Parts: sequence; C-alpha cells; structure tokens
Amino acid sequence: MALNTSAEAPLPVGEVSRLIGGWIDRLGAVWVEGQITQLSRRPGAGVVFLTLRDPSYDISVSVTCFRQVFDAVADVVAEGARVVMLAKPEWYAPRGQLSLRAVEIRPVGIGELLARLEQLKRTLGAEGLFAVDRKRPLPFLPHRVGLVCGRASAAERDVLENARRRWPAVRFEVRNVAVQGVHAVAQVVQAVKELDELADVDVIIVARGGGSVEDLLPFSDEQLVRAVSECRTPVVSAIGHEPDSPLLDLVADLRASTPTDAAKKVVPDVGEELDRVHQLRERARRTVRGLLEREERGLAHALARPSMEHPQRMVDEREAEVDALVARSRRVLGHLLDRADSELAHTRARVVSLSPAATLERGYAVLQRADGAVVRSPEDVTAGEELRARVSEGEFAVRVAE
Repeated sequence: MALNTSAEAPLPVGEVSRLIGGWIDRLGAVWVEGQITQLSRRPGAGVVFLTLRDPSYDISVSVTCFRQVFDAVADVVAEGARVVMLAKPEWYAPRGQLSLRAVEIRPVGIGELLARLEQLKRTLGAEGLFAVDRKRPLPFLPHRVGLVCGRASAAERDVLENARRRWPAVRFEVRNVAVQGVHAVAQVVQAVKELDELADVDVIIVARGGGSVEDLLPFSDEQLVRAVSECRTPVVSAIGHEPDSPLLDLVADLRASTPTDAAKKVVPDVGEELDRVHQLRERARRTVRGLLEREERGLAHALARPSMEHPQRMVDEREAEVDALVARSRRVLGHLLDRADSELAHTRARVVSLSPAATLERGYAVLQRADGAVVRSPEDVTAGEELRARVSEGEFAVRVAE
C-alpha cells in the first residue's frame, strides 16, 4: 500500500523496516529450487545457515532452518547440491535483511534432474536452437583458437598438446574458468562472450573432462545454451566422454566426443596435409603429363598427314588446276571470239550487200528533190523540175523533161 510521505514528513528507518516486515509476513510459504553454495552448521547451534543460489541468473538468498530439518537430509545434501525446499520469507528488521525460513528440504534426484533437462531440451528445441541449418562449418585452419576450460585441467592439456602436435604453429586464447559448482555457469558464459568478441578468434572450444551428471549440469544450463546460440564464432563442445550429452552438445556447431577429439577436429594434421599436398602434386603432374602426351600424339598424327609432310603438293595440285582452268578459259574465249568474228563478218556482208552504196555500185541512182526527199514515183515530180541524181561516184543535177 502506498504511503503518504514527503521531505517534510518522512518515515523513520525503523518504521519503513517494520512496514516491509509486515508486507513480507503476509506472504505465504513457497516451494523454491536452487543450489546450495554456503553451508554453516555450528556445533551445538540449533539453527543451520545456508545460501541458496540460482546459477542461471546469479541470484542468491540466505536460508535458515532448524537443525532437525536439515539433519533429515544431511547425508545427501552438501555444498553444490541442488535442492527443493518449502520456505517462508522473513524480514530481519534490525539489519534490513530478507531471508527464507525452510521447514522442509528435499534433494533433487538424478531422475528429476534428467526429467527437467529433457523438458528444457524440448523447449529450446522448439525454439530452433538445435536446428541443423544453424550449424556453421569450422574454418580449415583457424588463426587463433579460443579455449574455455578449467585451470590446469586434463582437458586443457589434452587440447593444447594434441593441437600443437598436429599443427605446431596453432595459437590459443585460453580462458580458465570454474567448470563445476555454483560459479561455473556465469564464468563459462562470460568467457564465451569475451572470446566471441575477439576478431582473430575463429573457433571456440568449450572443454571439460568427464564427471557425474551433477558435475556436468552447468553445461546444460539455459543461460549458457542461449549464449552459445548467439555467438557469431563457431563453437565446439567437448564436454565429458562419449556417453555424456549435455545440452551444450546440441546447440554447439560441432560436438566432439572428448577434448582430444576436439583438437583433432579443429586443427588439421600437418603430416596429413603434407601427404595430401604431395598426392595432389603427383596427381597434377600425372594429369599434365597425360595432357602433354596426348597433345604430342595429336601433333605427331597431324604432322604425319600428307598435307603436312609435303605442303607444296597442295600448291602444285592447285597450280595445275589453275593452269587447266586458264587453258580451258582461253579455249572457250577463243571459240567465242571466232564465232563472234564469223557472225560479224557474215552480218557485215549482209549489211554491205543490202546497203544503198552497193546498189549504186551496181549502176543504180537515187533521185532527190531539192528538199532532199527521195523520188519514188513519177507522180512525185513535175515537168521542168530540177532534181539531184546520186550515183556511186558522186551526184549531178538533172531536169525532168516535159
């Protein structure tokens, strides 16, 4: 409920604390799940103090319970264990501190953990975080490999030694983190994000050795799975051994069965690559040699053709053909000219024989009037009219007799 306060009428700290306590007292008991991070059992004390933490969101709350409540599960519950408890929120007014008073504590069993992981797996799978089309291929030869692992762990040693044995020049950017316990999720997520922001890191390996289901729980945490799904850099999961399958394996771009397997899949083997280069070089040589031999055979076959062995023969044959054609054309042209000459002579003879001059030479004459008109009939002239008589050797004047 809102309070009417002002700078002139403030509430004392004690009153504010009392009101908060009243509001919290009205809250009922709730079932809450978390991981025990701190546990204090003082000898002779009737109250047990512990801290319950949510590893996904890095939030903790103090819990108190009577000794007999904790003694009921003391044999199976220790620091790092996941529990479910029925507790009522309490407000400690003198210090202004919120805590939970547990009245029942139940350890979370393996079966229940696996069921919850299966439910989380289905939820994240429905969102498409495990889809195959989201997987990115690893670079053939990464410039720098990011490695997230425990400090001085066997997983770190296996990855570094095997990778450098395969490719001595490989470079690593290592982030040592807690790989189990209450701080594992937060540290692994932070390390993955840091490596993802480095421009020269081409692939990230998250590695851890084997362990129990509880030890590998951080690598099935929803916060870590989502962080890996948002990475722009390909991520390789190398958690535990072959049978182990945390949710990180499903969201990662590549799953390696062991840290050693991760090193083999991320870094190529220099010996194998040299052998492959030699094989490709020999294959290229054989291909080029075969190509050259085939071209040489083709060239030899071409040179063996008559046109190549005696190239002048073709010219000689064409020259003979040209000479024959020239001679033929000359004969044809001669025949054409002779026939044309004969026809011309015949035509000339006809023209000469039919020409007026030839007629005149035979003793005929042509009479023309003064206007040049030829006299063809006696009726065309009159008595006493002067005419011109044209003969073979010239012309003279004549007069028509009366």
